[in-house]
Amino acid sequence: MIVRKLQNAEKTDRKIFSKGWDSTRLLLKNDNMGFSFHITTIYQDAELHLHYQNHLESVYCISGKGSIEDIATGEVHPIEPGVMYALDQHDKHILRAEQEMKMACVFNPPLNGKEVHNAEGAYELEAETVSD
Repeated sequence: MIVRKLQNAEKTDRKIFSKGWDSTRLLLKNDNMGFSFHITTIYQDAELHLHYQNHLESVYCISGKGSIEDIATGEVHPIEPGVMYALDQHDKHILRAEQEMKMACVFNPPLNGKEVHNAEGAYELEAETVSD
């Protein structure tokens, strides 16, 4: 059984910072669950151009307000508490935060821990692992 407290993980190298967001990675590849689980904060006024070419992602909004734009269709969907979206086709998208958003995110395949977005808005398949 794996038990981790978010507030404790936020004080370790499981918390990763990048432009417009931070993410606390509660489950990672080395936990052998087949997915990773993160609590991510998207900062107010952030506009993130993302394209997870190597991963599928599911996201649930816990708090805040924003939108996600599907680049292929131009459709814009509002994001608010209770909304889930899944990037099941490696969808190229833009995530915008009108207010700070707290998101629960699941990635498959799982992240190693230290990933940040590359120039194309994706995570590489292999990255440095966080120590426990």
